[in-house]
Amino acid sequence: MRILVVEDDAGIASGLRTNLQQRGYAVDVCDGVAGAWAALRAERFDAVLLDLGLRDGDGSEVLRRLRASPAATAGAQAAAALPDPATPVLILTARDHVTERIAGLDQGADDYLVKPFNVDELEARLRAMLRRATGRATPTLRHADIELDPGARTVHQGGQAVDMSPREFSVLWVLMDARGRVLSRQQIEERLYSWDVAIESNAIEVYIHHLRRKLGSACIQTMRGVGYFMPQEKP
Repeated sequence: MRILVVEDDAGIASGLRTNLQQRGYAVDVCDGVAGAWAALRAERFDAVLLDLGLRDGDGSEVLRRLRASPAATAGAQAAAALPDPATPVLILTARDHVTERIAGLDQGADDYLVKPFNVDELEARLRAMLRRATGRATPTLRHADIELDPGARTVHQGGQAVDMSPREFSVLWVLMDARGRVLSRQQIEERLYSWDVAIESNAIEVYIHHLRRKLGSACIQTMRGVGYFMPQEKP
């Protein structure tokens, strides 16, 4: 999952990047309103961690512009160049007055966490936001006899634990989260890699091969010339 951190304190931003990367997230960092808006226009993010006191303005401006984005109603070609207004946003700020928390939530934030914060709590809130964004009520993802737990970072098939590398786990998480939809190699890469990571041309194909070997060849299907998908289960 790909996260945008908008934070002008270099120490906090670096700490967030390191901690979230160690937990399997792809993390990009911006330190201001202008950079954040440019990033949101250029890439798709699964969630945004947003500071309010930024070097070139208030983070609430990023939130306001994001929620006002017409991407949801624009044509497909226009929408591809605009941020998704439904992108989950968690405000991270030192502003701890209740009226400020209420204002942030009323402006469209999905959650609000006051600095200093515990990274474990932050990630739990992040997982909850991602879960709500996909309409899931339970923390685990299930497909046939495969069960993936994002919090524990475990995969079980038929009740038996399946050993996964961090990147294999991330690819499976992306595909299970989007089950029923075909994702191109580029779409999968965009969910897994931050700006500063070099990507080998066949990396996704290699991870798909490993997952099929571990979980069965039928678990991930290929739509030739388009991409990969896990078929939607029939009710």
